[in-house]
Amino acid sequence: MSRLATALWVINIFLDTAGHLSFKAAAAAKAADQRRSWLTMLRSVYLWIGLACFCLEFAVWFALLSLIPLSQAVLVGSINIVVLMIAGRLLFRERLDRMRVGGMILIAAGVALAGGGL
Repeated sequence: MSRLATALWVINIFLDTAGHLSFKAAAAAKAADQRRSWLTMLRSVYLWIGLACFCLEFAVWFALLSLIPLSQAVLVGSINIVVLMIAGRLLFRERLDRMRVGGMILIAAGVALAGGGL
């Protein structure tokens, strides 16, 4: 991939990760009942940060697709799963068992192969 494509790919990973983590933070807010929970989420700054990240990611994704084939973009984009799993572990103390770590290793290897040595 070209330097520009690699830069767009990294920006895409950052925006996707930030969007998902923001949504998780908004959803983690606790309220007394279901209705209040939704209102709490809608008032959360994290929800709006997540939406902004996904809107920006949409534009970056289009730019990336203009530079590399869709099949390659989707494959290298799979690294987002690995980044999110690590971030979920660090920020939300989510569990990473052997199977998940094994899956992360396989995904990372596939991305390395699909990216052509980035």
